[in-house]
Amino acid sequence: MEHCIINIGRQYGSGGRQIGEKIAERLHFAYYDKELINLASKESGLGKEFFEAADEKKTYSLTGGWLGLRNNFISSNFLENYLSNETLFKIQSDIIRELADKQHCVFVGRCADYILRNYPHVLNVFITADLADRKTRILERMKDLAEDKAEDMLEKTDKRRAGYYNYYTGKTWGAAASYHLCVNSSVLGIDGTVDYICDLFEKSGMVEGMR
Repeated sequence: MEHCIINIGRQYGSGGRQIGEKIAERLHFAYYDKELINLASKESGLGKEFFEAADEKKTYSLTGGWLGLRNNFISSNFLENYLSNETLFKIQSDIIRELADKQHCVFVGRCADYILRNYPHVLNVFITADLADRKTRILERMKDLAEDKAEDMLEKTDKRRAGYYNYYTGKTWGAAASYHLCVNSSVLGIDGTVDYICDLFEKSGMVEGMR
């Protein structure tokens, strides 16, 4: 049986993670977001700090010693060559494909739409939201964040995600042409957006792949 996959890209603070969780719960799909970091660490035998440092970032550095890993036994040359961004991306990509081969899944971020581009039963969605709603959401989540810093954090996080996605996929993050559906969660709310995406999933005929 070929499994059904829903991939969700999202603006920071748009509620994409919550929407993904609710869709997975409703459809009885497995749900993967940051869980992929632990799985990639376990599968590769590498510390999860490597994957956390590279998570949805186009570039980062391992050689400054800030991870506490540079010493006489591990050279900076080894770290740069063996633990490159591309290596970590490949490990995580292999994990995503393995999971998709085993079960119906909802993946949030991490270029899963591109990684699973050749899979037949895939729905790719991008979630946006109005700026005011996004700011409210992250301020509720991050109690120590000053209100005047919220917009800057939204901008920087989205820029980072866009750089990562564009770099690895050759497509444009958030552009309608890169997805089957782009939806603003502020219009219908979280639950209404979940209903809308699940309805599209059922009408797409992909549900036949679950039988």
